[in-house]
Amino acid sequence: MNQKRKNLMNELGRDKLPDILIASSECAPLSKTGGLADVAGALPKSLAKLGFDVRVITPFHRCAKNIYATQTEHLCHFSVNLGWKQEYVGIEKLTLDGVTFYLVDNEYYFGSDKIYWGGEGEIEQYAYFARAVLEAIPLLDFQPEVLHCNDWQCAIMPVLIKTQYQARPQGALRTLLTLHNMRFQGCCEFGQLASLLGLDSGYMGEGCLGYYGRANQMKGGLIFADKINTVSPTYAEEIRTPLGGEGLHGVLEEHSYKLSGIINGLDYKVFNPWTDPTIPTHYSAGKRSGKAKCKQALCERLGLEISPDTPIIAMVTRMTDQKGFDLVMWAMEQIVNMGAAFVLLGTGETGYEQFMRQMEYNHKGRVVSYIGYNADLANQIYAGADFYLMPSLFEPCGLSQMIAMRYGAVPIVRATGGLKDTVQHFDGTNGTGFLFYDYTADGMLGAIYEALQVYQDKPAMETLVHNAMSTNFSFDLSAQQYADLYLELIRWK
Repeated sequence: MNQKRKNLMNELGRDKLPDILIASSECAPLSKTGGLADVAGALPKSLAKLGFDVRVITPFHRCAKNIYATQTEHLCHFSVNLGWKQEYVGIEKLTLDGVTFYLVDNEYYFGSDKIYWGGEGEIEQYAYFARAVLEAIPLLDFQPEVLHCNDWQCAIMPVLIKTQYQARPQGALRTLLTLHNMRFQGCCEFGQLASLLGLDSGYMGEGCLGYYGRANQMKGGLIFADKINTVSPTYAEEIRTPLGGEGLHGVLEEHSYKLSGIINGLDYKVFNPWTDPTIPTHYSAGKRSGKAKCKQALCERLGLEISPDTPIIAMVTRMTDQKGFDLVMWAMEQIVNMGAAFVLLGTGETGYEQFMRQMEYNHKGRVVSYIGYNADLANQIYAGADFYLMPSLFEPCGLSQMIAMRYGAVPIVRATGGLKDTVQHFDGTNGTGFLFYDYTADGMLGAIYEALQVYQDKPAMETLVHNAMSTNFSFDLSAQQYADLYLELIRWK
């Protein structure tokens, strides 16, 4: 335990770290659609190394039940009121890799193949989850002091704790709300949320959920949570501006005294080119010869007809405007004309998917678009690519650029959010990648041109790849900051 933490413990008169319950709508390896799941899965393991008892409560989604149903222990079951209905809640307990998970079981809400229903149905789906979590807490074989909530799906929990549960045991919980993406806020008609959760008209005030005549769950969470953090220091600054705050910049500015930014990390046991079972040859920062073999294997698997010296630029991404895909559309022909091959794995908006299929047809053997998702192939792309492109319009943190560096695929990124915080521009000796600032196709092409010039300078490229692979993005570093934040929460009691 570091000295700062010891001092806080002494100040609080404690000999035991606070117990933490992390609430998340998805959590790897049980369920995953994005980086939230990776964070919820990796953070508890790193916090456990620091001496915390940290557990996770998450829906028992169909994708998890198909694999882990026979490994769970039934802990308890009860009913909750949701609008005019009474709904079953089962709490199943599962331990994986030393982490205890409490799985909220309900076939209606979590029995389909979709983690998120979308539309108004999703509001009901996660209103149920919020109510189930708060009612379950006194019944667990573990009594947390801190409830760590993630994104809008859990943002109503701090509101309910400070109002409906104020006089109950749950009212003693300290709450942390982590913002993974401000674009998604759980907005809906107030009547729908009021009916589901028994909210009176007072919740629609400006000091609670009211937002242009609708209910905004993220807003309520920002106001009522004891602490707020987001997943990079730069994004914590950006969301306090009209451009980055998605309409809530004023609320965030008002509550900036409790806002901080903590860079996400990686689970280095999962993302490790020296041990990764999904890639054809293992390698490390100090022994990189295997990376060339991974590149050859990737070309063979995807049908790339290029020489070993042709640089491969890759993306593993959701194909949306947030990820800068409109810039990719403008620049794809120029990227190919620069002499690079291009590999994409992902799904997204129909127009982008059709564009990539057309590019693959036009540049057969040089452009590959795998429309879909395949976790093993994703790792093989990281291992086989020379460069990794992330021209994001905004990026709260981003894990892909960290994974890419871990696997020796040099990032080319726009300097926004966590990308700015994690990638340092290469100057010939120092640095880990290439950044551009203006959100334009020309800005992106300039960074790509600079990267391809370095690629032709073999000693410089060797230095750059070594720098990237040697950067430490272990979640152990992030966990230290979360540990201090949890203790600050307890000190506020």
